[in-house]
Amino acid sequence: MIHISAWEATEGLFAGAAELVDAQAPLIVYGPFFEAHVETAPSNAAFDQDLRCRDPRWGLRHLVDIDKLAEDECFKRTARYVMPANNLTLVYRRK
Repeated sequence: MIHISAWEATEGLFAGAAELVDAQAPLIVYGPFFEAHVETAPSNAAFDQDLRCRDPRWGLRHLVDIDKLAEDECFKRTARYVMPANNLTLVYRRK
């Protein structure tokens, strides 16, 4: 959802989760991301380009931006799992 939607949808996801997710429950997101100091797989770069051609508001997000948005909504990333096909599972919990 994060990469195939406008940034405002991701903002809405975290804002809504801040209101609805129980303090003990995780918010889990999955997909491809750009990460500092991690080389982007060619397939992810091509996917990002394809998404942006379909809609310029779409595309892979930088993990630092997701973490900042999470912090702004009182979430902290507590886990990062590398998944198949150059994807990540990210776990956020309310602070």
